[in-house]
Amino acid sequence: MAEINIKQVAKRFGKTDALHSIDLTVEDQEFVVLLGASGCGKTTLLRIVAGLETASSGEVHIGGRRVDHLPPKDRGIAMVFQNYAVFPHLTVYENIAFGLRMAKLDEKEIDNRVNRTASLMHIDALLKRYSGQLSGGQRQRVAVARALATEPEVILMDEPLSNLDALLRMEMRAELKGILAQSKTTTIYVTHDQVEAMSMADRIAIMEAGKIIQADTPVEIYRNPAAHFVGSFIGNPPMNFLPAKKMDSSTWQVAGASYHGPASDKSEIQFAIRPEDLIVDANGPLQATVKLVEPLGSHLLASCNVENTLFRVALDSDAQVKAGDTLSLQPMSDRVRWFDTETKLALQ
Repeated sequence: MAEINIKQVAKRFGKTDALHSIDLTVEDQEFVVLLGASGCGKTTLLRIVAGLETASSGEVHIGGRRVDHLPPKDRGIAMVFQNYAVFPHLTVYENIAFGLRMAKLDEKEIDNRVNRTASLMHIDALLKRYSGQLSGGQRQRVAVARALATEPEVILMDEPLSNLDALLRMEMRAELKGILAQSKTTTIYVTHDQVEAMSMADRIAIMEAGKIIQADTPVEIYRNPAAHFVGSFIGNPPMNFLPAKKMDSSTWQVAGASYHGPASDKSEIQFAIRPEDLIVDANGPLQATVKLVEPLGSHLLASCNVENTLFRVALDSDAQVKAGDTLSLQPMSDRVRWFDTETKLALQ
């Protein structure tokens, strides 16, 4: 069992709070992604779990054992970094074997593990090559193979695919998730790329300003963001937001139309809807003036103006729409979300 329990972990650099009492549990064999913009604290949290950074307060447990007082080598973890960290003077075989030799395993066991992990990463034909003879994608595979060869309880990954081109990143995402599931390794993966997070994670922990704002499955986070920040960060393009003014206890006026929403004592809240959850309908209550149309292959993205607010709409790729047109839009009622204007949290 390699469950990770992060309990009330905080980190201060001088007078700056980088992490605010983080609580997070990663189940055995679960793949959890820490997602957020640069400076949100995700790499700092990963480094604390790894033992490369010391928490100002709090505890880290791996497999039921408290490890925050232990050096990295005694935590049962492996780490893959953004830069490949492949030794240029060693062959692929010796790079993968490096950690095993440090652990003083016998040569037969080293050979078995190197060949097994090289086969798993599809680099078994490259074992005699040196780093300079490899592509970026191949070097990243070597780095992952070296980590997996030590058979760690936990593998920690800090933006391991960010140096690869877009097509190779897409291929590696699919392969990496399958490989880690096959190896039954508990994984924490750091990225700022929401596509990576959505496509790979069992759960995503979204971070902002040193706090975890929401930790849930990709589908739940996309459909039911817990805060304005989550809705504005997840999705490309993100959610649309409009002010909603109170008409009565649970009726709200949005851009001149009325909607049934949450009961609240606030005079104004926020109405939110994703661009793909809007239907063009002659009787639709929302009037949007098209400013720009972007053909994106599978669909058109229309950037519109609704009461002086940017409002994006996803349309069929064959839709006949141009700048200057007015769209009448019907939001899908079950896809509308509401947020408190002060706390920025979702309203039910």
